Amino acid sequence: MGGLIRAAGPYRLELESGCEPFQILAQAIAHQQLNGTAANTILARLIATCGSGTFPTPAQVLAAPAAQLRAAGFSFAKVAALKDLAARTLADEVPDRATLAQLDDEAIVARLTQVRGVGRWTVEMLLMFHLDRPDVLPVDDFGVRAGFRAAYGLRSLPHPRALAAWGERWRPYRSAAAWYLWRALELARAGTLPAPAERVRLPRVAKRRRAKARRVRRRATKAKGRATRTGRTASKRRASAPRRKR
Repeated sequence: MGGLIRAAGPYRLELESGCEPFQILAQAIAHQQLNGTAANTILARLIATCGSGTFPTPAQVLAAPAAQLRAAGFSFAKVAALKDLAARTLADEVPDRATLAQLDDEAIVARLTQVRGVGRWTVEMLLMFHLDRPDVLPVDDFGVRAGFRAAYGLRSLPHPRALAAWGERWRPYRSAAAWYLWRALELARAGTLPAPAERVRLPRVAKRRRAKARRVRRRATKAKGRATRTGRTASKRRASAPRRKR
C-alpha cells in the first residue's frame, strides 16, 4: 500500500453535490445495469415529465402513474423501487441529509437497504461520495477487488470477506484505501503500478455455497437415516404381528 500511495500521489476524493438521499438513491436506481449515458437520458426524461424541469419530489414520484415512469425508460422493477423509495421517504424511513449525517455508517446501511432495489454497495457509495465518511471499504466493488489483486500481485480476485478481514488494518481510513485501490487499476493500465514489495496471503474464508451444500447434504443424510429407521421399525411390527386367517 505504501508503494501504491507514493505512485498515485495525495488522496483526492471528489465529493458530489449536496443532494438529498431521495435524489441520490433514485439516481442510483436509474443507473443500475445501464451505462451512464442511458441512465442520464432516463433521468432527464423523469425530470421533464414528472418534475416539470427539476428533480421530482417523493410525492410527485408516488403520484406519477407507472405508465409515465415506464415511458421515461424505467423497467417494471425500477418503477417498483422508485415507488418504494418515495413512500419510505414520505414516511421518514429514508431521512433527509441532515438527519442522515447524525447516524453512524452501519445504521445508515441498515436503514437504507430496506428500500427495494437498494443494496449495501449503493449505500456505501453514498457514504463515501456524499457524506464524506472516512472509514468505508466497499469489498463487493469490482474495482476495489481488482485493484487489490493488481497492487498485491494476486492471481485472482480476493473474496469479499477475505478483503474485509485484510482491510481491518486500514481502519479508520478505509475510504482512502478504497480510493487508492481504484487508482491501482489506472496505474496498471498505464504500466506505472509498482511491483508488490512482498507476497501476501489473505485469510482463508469458507465459501458460503459450499457450506450451504454441506448443510443440505447433512440434512438429507439425517432424513435418509430417519426414513431407514422408520422402515425397519415398520418391518419389525409387521413381522411380529399375528397373521390373519384367510
